[in-house]
Amino acid sequence: MRPVQRIAFFFIASFFFKGYILTIVKFIQGRNQVSLLLLIGCQWGDEGKGKVVDVLSHKVDMVARYQGGNNAGHTVVIQGKQYILHLIPSGILHEGVSCLIGNGVVVDPLVLKQEIDALETKGVKIRDRLYISQNAHLIMPYHCLVDKSVEKMRGKAKLGTTGRGIGYAYSDKTLRHGVRMLDFLDKDRFVQKVQAALDYHSPLMNRFTEEKPPSVQDMIDQVFSLSEYFREMIVDGVSLVNQYLDEGKKVLAEGAQGVMLDIDFGTYPFVTSSNPTPGGVCSGLGISPFRISGMLGVVKAYTTRVGSGPMPTELLDETGDLLRERGREYGATTGRPRRCGWFDAVVLRRALQLTGIKDIAVTKLDVLDSLDALKICTAYKYKGKTIDLFPFGLEDTEGLEPVYETLPGWEGLTRGVENYDDLPSRAKTYLETIEDLIKAKIVLVSIGPGRENTIVRNPDFWG
Repeated sequence: MRPVQRIAFFFIASFFFKGYILTIVKFIQGRNQVSLLLLIGCQWGDEGKGKVVDVLSHKVDMVARYQGGNNAGHTVVIQGKQYILHLIPSGILHEGVSCLIGNGVVVDPLVLKQEIDALETKGVKIRDRLYISQNAHLIMPYHCLVDKSVEKMRGKAKLGTTGRGIGYAYSDKTLRHGVRMLDFLDKDRFVQKVQAALDYHSPLMNRFTEEKPPSVQDMIDQVFSLSEYFREMIVDGVSLVNQYLDEGKKVLAEGAQGVMLDIDFGTYPFVTSSNPTPGGVCSGLGISPFRISGMLGVVKAYTTRVGSGPMPTELLDETGDLLRERGREYGATTGRPRRCGWFDAVVLRRALQLTGIKDIAVTKLDVLDSLDALKICTAYKYKGKTIDLFPFGLEDTEGLEPVYETLPGWEGLTRGVENYDDLPSRAKTYLETIEDLIKAKIVLVSIGPGRENTIVRNPDFWG
């Protein structure tokens, strides 16, 4: 090859090689930029997701709720003022952040109106910021009536539902006679859908309830009368959330409950009626899994559960009572006392297996401040075997024995600490032991209910 040819070849090769390198760099940068972050509860719900959403919402353009109903509640404390949210994403408490109630959520319009009115009374601007997917299904008064009656009929075998009609709204969705938000905007269509649903439910209500089944006119008076109130909020949610992502805006997706209450993978039948797991995000908002660029799991520094079902580390003693009172472990929606117990790494391993989550936010560490000793469940002994993952099909804990590692408590205050390194050394040992057991990184620690009671250990996890 002549010298001139070699020089030309060198410049051409350099040009293409440089372009190739730039392409790789841009790809890596794109992978590191989180545009859609999923926030997933990794226990039995009530992990403090609402507070974590609130802490992160200043970084996003939209918070989108993807599943569940008003059977869950998020409590957020801002400058000493408490806000309890049931359907509206807690991002609504940040000015300039849009909020979407996705198609995977079941919406009780009576409850949602009360929630909007209560927030507006406190000075929170809702209009032009809150959107509801037109494909979201409605929870109707007859769903609540059947829910409470059937739960009562179950007696000792009750599931511990909230009586909010969630499961029966999802059931109607599957049976294809559900009423959706878009039906809410057309009276004839609304009447047709409600009549079909009542034809199905009325015999059940006649059998299990003392009350007379509601009529179509009752539903027009109670529910359809609110349609104008919501008309401007009802949108094509799928196009809206994808538009935000197309424009390079950041979206935070939040759910209700936790992985161990997932209808497919949780402690069935003591579960919720939808999928809090990452798959529920795609079907609950109408987004491709390729859009997901980050996930953050939320876990409590101990374990809680509401309602029936197995909970291996439950404490039925003074320590359990102390956790309940110090942690204010009462349902934001129902007020029911939560069952409290030691941190369960077996549950977390199953949750992380199902979700692929690598980054964790730990909440309510401060609740443990006064304890002189702490236990972490590292495995179960069950039917002569040692179990490291929570077993599917476990409906009670008879014959199951938690294996514990005991750590000394720090017996000092964590609330008020601003940096991870300034936490009591034993508190850091507790957190780092959890990291080792579940093979995930703790990137955020909550040490109180307020926004300011938060330690961001790794600010780069957001991208």
